[in-house]
Parts: sequence; C-alpha cells; structure tokens
Amino acid sequence: MSEFPPIADYAFLSDCQTSALVAPDGSVEWMCIPRPDSPSVFGALLDRSAGSFQLGPTHAQVPSQRRYLPGSMVLETTWCLPTGTLVVRDALVMGPWNGTTRSDEYRRPPADHVAQDMLVRTAACIEGSVEITVNCMPLFEYGRSTGSWAYAGEGYESATCSAGELTLTLTSNLRLTFGAARAGARTELSAGETAFVALCWDGHSVASVGEATELLDGTDRMWRDWIRKGNFPDHRWRPHLERSALTLKGLTYAPSGALMAAATTSLPETPGGERNWDYRYTWVRDSAFMLRALFELGYDWVAFEYFAFLIDAVASGPLQIMYGLDGERDLTERTLDHLAGYDGARPVRVGNGAWNQRQHDMWGMLIESVATHVKHASQLGPPAWALVTQLVDGAIDVYPKPDRGIWEVRGEPRHFTASKVMCWVAADRGAIMAADRGQTELAQRWRQAADEIHADVCANGVDDRGVFVQHYDTTALDAATLLIPIMGFLPPDDDRVRATVLAIADELTADGLVLRYRTEETDDGLSGVEGTFTICSFWLVSALALIGEVDRARMLCEKLLSFASPLHLYAEEIESSSGRHLGNFPQAFTHLALIDAVTSVIKAGG
Repeated sequence: MSEFPPIADYAFLSDCQTSALVAPDGSVEWMCIPRPDSPSVFGALLDRSAGSFQLGPTHAQVPSQRRYLPGSMVLETTWCLPTGTLVVRDALVMGPWNGTTRSDEYRRPPADHVAQDMLVRTAACIEGSVEITVNCMPLFEYGRSTGSWAYAGEGYESATCSAGELTLTLTSNLRLTFGAARAGARTELSAGETAFVALCWDGHSVASVGEATELLDGTDRMWRDWIRKGNFPDHRWRPHLERSALTLKGLTYAPSGALMAAATTSLPETPGGERNWDYRYTWVRDSAFMLRALFELGYDWVAFEYFAFLIDAVASGPLQIMYGLDGERDLTERTLDHLAGYDGARPVRVGNGAWNQRQHDMWGMLIESVATHVKHASQLGPPAWALVTQLVDGAIDVYPKPDRGIWEVRGEPRHFTASKVMCWVAADRGAIMAADRGQTELAQRWRQAADEIHADVCANGVDDRGVFVQHYDTTALDAATLLIPIMGFLPPDDDRVRATVLAIADELTADGLVLRYRTEETDDGLSGVEGTFTICSFWLVSALALIGEVDRARMLCEKLLSFASPLHLYAEEIESSSGRHLGNFPQAFTHLALIDAVTSVIKAGG
C-alpha cells in the first residue's frame, strides 16, 4: 500500500495569495510561501521527507469526517475516538483590508478582505479526552534545506524558524519543543478545552485561543459573504457549483488577478510515470471558460480582475500561451532530482516547458474573452481596440501554420483542427465587434477571413464519416473538437457536429469517460498512457446537451459528479477503471468545465 494519501483525499486551503493541501491525518503536505509558485516549505506531497505540519490525535490517522464549513474554505476534521471526540479547524486566514495603506504587491486596490499571511489551526475536545500532537517540520527550497528554530518571547509558546530571507513564526498555547528541523508539542485535552497553533510569516503572530478562534470565524464569514453574492440555481447540483466557484476563487492570485491552473506541480497523470507538470501558472487557454463561468454565476467583479490581468499580460510583449502569476514570461522548466515524486512518479518539474510553444487556440480564447467581457465593442478605448486588432490579425496570420495543439503535445507540430477552429473564433468575434464599432471595412475583412478558415476546416478537418478529426493528416479523434459546438463554429443540429459528438462519446471513452486522445494514435512526445481528462468529459456533457441528447448528458453529468472527491474537488484526470484522481489538484479547468456542463444540463431541463 502506498504511503501517500490518494490525491482526491487532500483538502485545499487558500487565502487567494497562497494555498495549501491538507492530508486526512491533519498533515499540511503542500504549501509554498509567500506565493503558490514559490519553493515549497511543506513538500511531503512530492517526497515524504520534504516537510509537513501535522495537528491531530496522537494515535489516530483516519478521521471520522471531514468537511468544509458550508460556503467557506475553512476545513473541519472530526475524530470520534474511544477516549473522546476532537474537532480540528484549519484555514489560511483572510481579514479586512484597512483601505488606506497601498500594497506594492497589488496592481489594483485589494478587495474588502485580504490574506493575513497565516495558517491558523485549532483543536477542540468536545467530549471525553484526547491526546493531540503538533509536529511542524518546514523544509525550505523544495525540501533542500532546514531552518533554524529559536524561541521568541519569554516563554515556550512562540518560536521562529528562519532560512534565507524567509522567517516563519509558530505560536501556540502549548509549550513548544525543538528536535533538529522539527518543532512540536503534545498534550491531553479534556472536554471543553481547545488548543491552537498558528504558523505566520511576514511578521504576524497569534497570541491566544480566543484570537485564533476569532480569526477562523472571520475567515468563515468572509467566504460565506462571498458565496452569497453568486447566482446559483436552486437545484440538487448546487453544492457542486458552489464548491467549484469557491475553488476557482481560491485558485486566483489576488495581487494580480491571475488564475492558477492548479495548486500543485508534478502530481502524475500516469501513476508512477513521467507525465508530471507544473500547473502553478495561468494559461490563456482557460480565459474564455473562466470569464464565461464567472459571468454565469454572477461574479462580475472577479471577472474584471482576471480580465484586467489578462490584458496586462498580453500587452506586455509577444503573445504567449501562459504566464506567471504576476505576468512573468520566462517559465523555463527544470527538474528537482532530489525529490522522489508523488508515489514514485518522476521527474518532479518546476517551470513549464510549454511556455514558449506555438498554440494557435490562444488567439481565439483571448478574443472570446474580450467578447464575453465587453457587451459592446464601442466601450473599448483606443489602446484596448488596438490590442484586439493585433490579436485578430495575429490569429488570421497564424491559422495556416501547424502548431502543438490545445494539449501542448511535444511531438511534431500538426494542423490541429481545434486550433484552426479557435482561429475562426478570433476572426468571427472580431468581425462582430468591428461591426458594432461601425468599422465596416475591417468587419468585412475579418468576416472574409473567418469564412475562409471555416471552409478550410470543413474541407480538411472532417473524415469520410463526417466526423471532425484531430488534425488534417489523421482520422484519429480528439476531444478538443467538442469545442466546435461549444464555441458556435457550427450549429448543434449540423450533421457533422452530431456525428462528432457521438463518435467521441462512443469511441474516445473508457468506461464512459472521455480521453483527450488515444496515446497510441498521437505523437505527444511522451511514453505511457494517461487517465481520462475530466474537462473533456464535462465538455461532452455540454455538447450532448447542445445536440439535444439531454438524458444522455444528464446521466454522464451525474456519473462525473459521483467521481468528485469527498470534498467536491477534482484533479485533472480520473482513472476510469478505479475512479482514482490523477494529475494536479485541484484543477481549475475541470471546475470551469463543470460549471458550464452543469448549467447547460439544468437549462436544458435535466
């Protein structure tokens, strides 16, 4: 049996400035400070000796129940033990912004609540007695170096651990002791007693159980206030929509407005394999779906923050498929050979070598984002319209050329059908916006280009069965062609659309779940197979609903929702034979597709 918890068993914490994953036994096994893409301080997720922070019963590892407090990102874990019952609450704390002091980290004024740079944990014995253990072992620079522990203040309840420029402060109402790289404590709590432990950075500290409880309660209220502002249907699937919305909010990096693709790096797409990537960056690919989801759920302000980041990043230089969380452009990939990897999956990578790939879908995703965000193109000022013009012309210019496709294959560039469809999206939406601005000549030029791309795809991207294929030189299927009806390239009642959706449903699935492509048919530059891509399965739900197969869409949606983690989270992939989650976690693109799929089925009467 693996000593690593299943990926789906981790809880996700966030303060919109950093994030953490918590294992069922109460160990924080992934946390990077001060940013989510910083080197890890707790890295046991990728190597059991790379640092962790545990709070829980001394002689128990499996809790009785775990949940998020309703509508929040505060985690509650309950142990019902022979001696007593213990409830642990964890949160990355958020608190009110004072509204006056400008922060150099933020590009725009922060929201009403901001990260407080602290992880606060409380353990309350509600009946009987329970012995608890605190075990905090930060290892810096992805587990490469230990810090130096020292007591702070007059007693034994506060300590600091420093390495380089980073200093962590650990405070508690328990007496802390040191042992090599560890700080810890052990005590027995009786009914009505509560212990706290807080890990702070940036100079903060927590002084008492009362203060710790108040910070957790305030964080809970903040998240509940945020979720109440959304527009959620009164439907049995509402909890999945709410958790997806909270997860997407948690994956945002508030200082810039960026959206991380996932909170982790190098969780394997293939058990023990090499398909391990760093997803702690923001992809242009996600943009159209992110804005669509935010507007669908009523979070216009969050949409504005993300759209503003996107425009800033794109305007900073030549267009890339992805950027760092503050718009960084160079995301050079390297391996961390000293880490054993999650359950032996190596290499462990940081950075992402796809950052300078040629992927033509990004042009369409960006223009679709603009069209989604701006109701009337006349609202765009001259600089923004100049950028739109540059992007549309760029899409028209690159469309005849091969690329790496939406899945970032590392084999030879091809004429990927979905990439050309997204170039059509850029030209089509551009023509609509130009007409709205009264620029008739430009609108006609872009419409002509859109028509030419459309004709080319329909002539070369369809096989003899009338099914859209992965690229022009193959008959292989690709789940990315589900974007054809989703993006309006052809109407849902077109015979080719119906044939493509049903072919993917019947031929590109494993146990009913959708693969991106079949690895034996696609030169992706890697060895081994991968699990089914959950986003593709949710795309299929949306596409089935569009073509009128509402019952089939509803049944697939119910199946996918049944595969959610115990906390309603999703990794990138699901192993169809076992339901095991694979890949980075939690995955933004999956939750974005869930929102689109669930709302599509609900609107279709499912």
